[in-house]
Amino acid sequence: MRTLRNLFTARGRQLPAPVSPGDPVAEARGLRVCLGGRAVLDSVDLTAHAGEVLALVGPNGAGKSTLLAALAADLPPEDGEVRIDGRPATAWSAPELALRRAVLPQSAALSFPFPVEDVVRMGRAPWAGTDRADEDDPAVRAAMAATEVTGFAARPFSALSGGERARVALARVLAQRAPLLLLDEPTAALDLRHQELVLRVCRERAAAGDAVVVVLHDLGLAAAYADRAAVLHDGRIAVAGPPGEVFTSALLSGVYRQPVEVFPHPRTGVPLVVPERASLTTA
Repeated sequence: MRTLRNLFTARGRQLPAPVSPGDPVAEARGLRVCLGGRAVLDSVDLTAHAGEVLALVGPNGAGKSTLLAALAADLPPEDGEVRIDGRPATAWSAPELALRRAVLPQSAALSFPFPVEDVVRMGRAPWAGTDRADEDDPAVRAAMAATEVTGFAARPFSALSGGERARVALARVLAQRAPLLLLDEPTAALDLRHQELVLRVCRERAAAGDAVVVVLHDLGLAAAYADRAAVLHDGRIAVAGPPGEVFTSALLSGVYRQPVEVFPHPRTGVPLVVPERASLTTA
């Protein structure tokens, strides 16, 4: 009986079915997206699998955020298809999509001075009226602890620093407990400690079975934490695969139009990406 109740709620929403590691959670096929009359993405094929962290990297304007928005079904393609949880994204209602994917935009803004805990609790809204609504309190507590924002739970969101707001916004996404996390530059406003914290959280969510797609500018973070990286260039995927295989000096130098060196970390073997610089020493 509980299994049947989990599949369909009183409000007619179909709840996400369990997935196994490696199952496709979101897929883009032949994706073409135009903005302002210009093709921002063209002929993009990409799959996000349960249990992995997939990093989208590339220079400014390459199409990373556009691809993330298309995978979230927030941006309709001109051609091609996005599938989420095995069905075309357009086949899901908005409430059903909210049960399947959680989206962290580049910036978080609120018009009213909601307390931090209330902002995080907003992530539980999709589960209202389901038999998982009783998870609200533990989900909120766990998300706030993971992002280290419990200490200012009562402070107004509007009074936080940029980095604190970014962590609260991530906590809201984590509290949603969707099997697909789509994060757009979650480390952009963060210090070194919290950049590492966010990527560790991404790894933890993947280890728990979620699919995590994250836009990153820091190639070092992508190399250290992502199972796969898709390198975007001029609206297409130049290459996709494990960072240790696809992060090469020749490829990255061409994509970024900046000579770089790639060499293994002496202890971990993780690729280190360093721009080539002229000597800065002076006589």
